[in-house]
Amino acid sequence: MSLASLGWDAQFAASYARFDRRGNRPGRIARVDRGVCTVLTETGTTRASLAGRMLGIIARDPLAMPSVGDWTAVRRWDDDRFTVEAVLPRRSAIVRSTAGKAAEGQAVAANADTVAVVESLDPDPDAGRIERLMALAHESGAEPILVLTKADAVADPDLLAADLATAVPEGTAVIPVSAVTGRGIARVRDYIAVGRTLALIGASGAGKSTLVNTLAGAEVMATRRLRADGRGRHTTSYRALIPIPGGGVVLDTPGLRAVGLFDRRPGDAASPADGLALAFGDLEELAAACRFGDCRHDTEPGCAVAEAVANGLVTTRRLDNWRKLQREQAFERQRVEVRGRDGRRRGRRPKRNLHPWER
Repeated sequence: MSLASLGWDAQFAASYARFDRRGNRPGRIARVDRGVCTVLTETGTTRASLAGRMLGIIARDPLAMPSVGDWTAVRRWDDDRFTVEAVLPRRSAIVRSTAGKAAEGQAVAANADTVAVVESLDPDPDAGRIERLMALAHESGAEPILVLTKADAVADPDLLAADLATAVPEGTAVIPVSAVTGRGIARVRDYIAVGRTLALIGASGAGKSTLVNTLAGAEVMATRRLRADGRGRHTTSYRALIPIPGGGVVLDTPGLRAVGLFDRRPGDAASPADGLALAFGDLEELAAACRFGDCRHDTEPGCAVAEAVANGLVTTRRLDNWRKLQREQAFERQRVEVRGRDGRRRGRRPKRNLHPWER
């Protein structure tokens, strides 16, 4: 297959130049399984293990762990063994927080041009979940859109879509789709022109894999019916990069049961802005107009946010979710700071999320 159809361009080629030596070839990771990567190259699909140097880098910085969508330098050894020698600089990265005290992020996917937050219109779409995932999508550095699946299962999908559009920043594309009738599929295809990557994130049962199958024109991802209580089944258990005939690639991810926002530190590649601030741009703009700089948007006089809520311009639900996510982000930032202090106490320099090419 052509590397260009997978998203290879002059920028990635320039990054690869330092690894362009005998035995090496560029490739894009389509799947990762316990330290073994499935890599798509011009000569075909290759299974490559992580080299010793890469394992050392990952031990120092878990975010350097190769992820689906990464461009890599793959080396072929004399015994027909393949290893991942390096990961090229990421143009974008979907990163979520990990549980526990480690205060580390996990790269869910890399180098997407567009991130689609996928939410099902049936049953009971969750605006709060859309807002959380939209913040994650904005933080990635890619263009976020909202795709609303199962439009054929509700009486008025346009009305529901208009209501859910209040959960995303103004100007964000909101696309109701149906794998049954084909509605909206052509609009989604526009985001996977040759060489472009569309990543899908959403809860189990949102219809991500069904959407991938529809775009691919074949059953490439397994699907299952919803449970009797209407909740999604956790069908897709791995992240996968799927080339689309006549187009670019789609990056499917397992249903995200819990998504923690990871507060990436200054200097991180592919982290151009505060995703939470972008996802709640309307409230950020209102907050800047409050009389007091430390306004809590509760009972303070001259609060532009409270006034907007009272006038019906902002829902109480959206305000509450903004506050909740801000608290989570502050807690995550505190965890990172504590980790840095602990490192200094042990006589080490505080870690920064350096990627392999920066070392």
